[in-house]
Amino acid sequence: MKDLETVTRLVCQVAREAGSYIRKERAGFSVEKVERKHAHDYVSYVDKGSEQLIVSQLRKIVPEAGFITEEGTTKMDDVRWKMEETSSVSHHTSDFTWVVDPLDGTTNFIHGFAPYAVSIALIQGKDILLGVVYDVCADECFYAWKDGGAYIEVRGERKEVRGERKEVRGERLAVGTSGINDALLCLQLPYNSDAYKPIITRLIQRFYGNVGSIRMIGSAAMALCYVAAGRLDAYAERYIGQWDYMAGALIVQEAGGCVTDYQGSSDFTRGDSVVATNSVVHEEILQELRSKN
Repeated sequence: MKDLETVTRLVCQVAREAGSYIRKERAGFSVEKVERKHAHDYVSYVDKGSEQLIVSQLRKIVPEAGFITEEGTTKMDDVRWKMEETSSVSHHTSDFTWVVDPLDGTTNFIHGFAPYAVSIALIQGKDILLGVVYDVCADECFYAWKDGGAYIEVRGERKEVRGERKEVRGERLAVGTSGINDALLCLQLPYNSDAYKPIITRLIQRFYGNVGSIRMIGSAAMALCYVAAGRLDAYAERYIGQWDYMAGALIVQEAGGCVTDYQGSSDFTRGDSVVATNSVVHEEILQELRSKN
């Protein structure tokens, strides 16, 4: 495989291409084409078309890699992942796996409500090697590779130098520094509403009026990137898939933030909960989660 920075840049191109497709389809999108996966959990032909585009391009970049995809473009790879989850064998293998969310924030997309994004990660065992999240609405590409830092690049910021395109590394990301009293928190609302209502009720009761403010934005991938960029100070969500958070989690870590599951474990990549913060407020949020979850 090529070096991680090179692969990451190639993945950014794939994410932008998928984002362009999503933007084009949104212009003439009809809600009549939406399918219901579960209660209040939707999918459209745009999710599926984006996934097919992404998978076909990623196969060219790392041909030996498997896939975990939200919409099931590669069913056998999903099966292999499930088998690994229940196996007693160590997850630290030499296999590479792409983890893809072709359209994170589908409900936002359906309603024309920003943000929604493309999220792509490459993992090896439990190690996240690279993460790319492309904000379709803002044309911002967030990316990171292991031990290489986290960056944001806006298309309009690329420069032309003497008639040739110069490869420009994006602006380096760094998490914020606010304490809990001034923190801007993102407390998402997952589709598993019956199970999560007691949790979100407690979180709001604890933090509403005691922090800077609370937001709910409808995209896990973008919430993570906002933490990495210092736009949010913390994000928490449960009952989500690996494709929702894998890329964004690495971007937060490489920007200097902290990512754990709801129990405070840094081994979060096989779970369904994520807490990502600027590190300053992490323990205070975990204290509210650990007692009953």
